[in-house]
Amino acid sequence: MTREAGRIARIALVFALVPGLWACEPAETEVDTQPGEEVTVEGLRVTEVDLGNAIGPDRRITDDRATDDFRPNETIYAVVETEGAATGSTLTARWTFEDGQVVDETTQTISPTGPAVTEFHISKPDGFPVGSYQVEILLNGSSVERKDFEVKQ
Repeated sequence: MTREAGRIARIALVFALVPGLWACEPAETEVDTQPGEEVTVEGLRVTEVDLGNAIGPDRRITDDRATDDFRPNETIYAVVETEGAATGSTLTARWTFEDGQVVDETTQTISPTGPAVTEFHISKPDGFPVGSYQVEILLNGSSVERKDFEVKQ
């Protein structure tokens, strides 16, 4: 193969591969965390997740209402505290029942410029079934925190 033919072959290969690169989308990232560990995703980090059955005007769980045991008809709040700055980041609360069945999933777009509080909640007028539940918090699609809780009679 001549030098010119080799150059043309390399250029043709590049043009053949480029469209395939455009079609690639980044995969969701699963971040393995330990309780209390802070994970930073794109300049933003979740610093705290609290559960309770009432929030105050500051959207935080009121001191005397923090719990991980709920009655079937209570509203269950998850309050997510973040630090950092980001534009158009997403926080998701995925609520699941014992076998992993999704009870609810809510996503909020946030653009904090420092410490911020985001509130999620679920309720069921006819009552949640008694059992074990979990809320998983995702930051920009990455799992950053999980909290277990119980619904009891």
